[in-house]
Amino acid sequence: MRMTAFDADDPATDNALLRYNIRQQTPDKPSPNMFYIDPEKGDIVTVVSPALLDRETLENPKYELIIEAQDMAGLDVGLTGTATATIVIDDKNDHSPKFTQKEFQATVEEGAVGVIVNLTVEDKDDPTTGAWRAAYTIINGNPGQSFEIHTNPQTNEGMLSVVKPLDYEISAFHTLLIKVENEDPLVPDVSYGPSSTATVHITVRDVNEGPVFSPDPMMVTKRENISVGSVLLTANATDPDSLQHQTIRYSVYKDPAGWLNINPINGTVDTTAVLDRESPFVHNSVYTALFLAIDSGNPPATGTGTLLITLEDVNDNAPFIYPTVAEVCDDAKNLSVVILGATDKDLHPNTDPFKFEIHKPTVPDRVWKISKINNTHALVSLLQNLNKANYNLPIMVTDSGKPPMTNITDLRVQVCSCKNSKVDCNAAGALRWSLSPVLLLWLFNPLAGLLTPRLLRTGGKTVKSRGLPLGAPLGLL
Repeated sequence: MRMTAFDADDPATDNALLRYNIRQQTPDKPSPNMFYIDPEKGDIVTVVSPALLDRETLENPKYELIIEAQDMAGLDVGLTGTATATIVIDDKNDHSPKFTQKEFQATVEEGAVGVIVNLTVEDKDDPTTGAWRAAYTIINGNPGQSFEIHTNPQTNEGMLSVVKPLDYEISAFHTLLIKVENEDPLVPDVSYGPSSTATVHITVRDVNEGPVFSPDPMMVTKRENISVGSVLLTANATDPDSLQHQTIRYSVYKDPAGWLNINPINGTVDTTAVLDRESPFVHNSVYTALFLAIDSGNPPATGTGTLLITLEDVNDNAPFIYPTVAEVCDDAKNLSVVILGATDKDLHPNTDPFKFEIHKPTVPDRVWKISKINNTHALVSLLQNLNKANYNLPIMVTDSGKPPMTNITDLRVQVCSCKNSKVDCNAAGALRWSLSPVLLLWLFNPLAGLLTPRLLRTGGKTVKSRGLPLGAPLGLL
């Protein structure tokens, strides 16, 4: 560094002619004369061997020099002034990191992850600099990238971790070669030596692993409504602990609808109930069940397998209409009553187009009419105005399945009085029947089972339609 002093006297005289010298050096070790100052220029330079300026061997890498400037060219009669120069010996990366031991040992259970050993190093450089901070690299023994190593920023140790679970049955031992370097490059005359590498020997401990299903998930496709006791598939689970020769037993873990059974010995899965695609436990035509495979270890280990059953649709649901209640004015000019829609829980082609009909055995043709609008909707209309009353119109709807399914639902039509912007839909007047005497006799005969729901047999299946309470009109006046 250069020290500069100023004197207010005439620079053309000796009164301002300055000379510099070092009055004191603190500390005075390893030599009391480590520095020299040019008396005329004020430049401070080192005057000792570089070996004495080794930061790692100094008790204190900071020196303070009291510098004196004297006018009159340094004569004793001259006036003086002093200042302090502070000199700090900075660090250079002249020491490579070295492992504290040549070999390290570690033990890890198979299937576990995390830090398994801390590798310790020594470095004489300044801990606050990149000349001290270590960077570790695995240079051999890690082809599957099962291990990683990171530097602990507080201790500078290398934290060796398992990041992919190890399998005892594949390899019970692993040997890694680890290299350590500094973040900053070494000075040109220093290099990394043999102590900058270390070997880590890793022993894998065997643990009882759960059986593994193959494949997982298991997938099968079946038609719904297959007979009870039908075999779906045979589950297969194997024990990864091949050296232990354990046996495996199977059990049901999750079977939301209670449809399945699994043979505990051979894993055969069969049905204990009818599989219904329209069940609330089936989502997007797929039923999901879980099974367990339990080995004979001590303690036993468990594996879980998933079964996905794709259910193909069968035409086993009759369509139904909506709405089932409609209103119309007794003097309406527009005799349209209601637009009916139909829906079916089955899938195409077992759904629409639907066929809408009035169940004619109980309804005369001269009053009601039903007309198709599209594949899923139809219009119910009147051919003449009706008196104020409530009417039950049996609507028969049939799907397009093979064989088709039919359902009969009563459409309750309320004929209301609509006068002066007021609508009165309370039933009025006596109900008169347009049914045949034979049907009336059946309807009011207690032995005929009036409250028993009507049964409609169609497509080889019996569909239960809504029963009629006593006195409910089936036709119209």
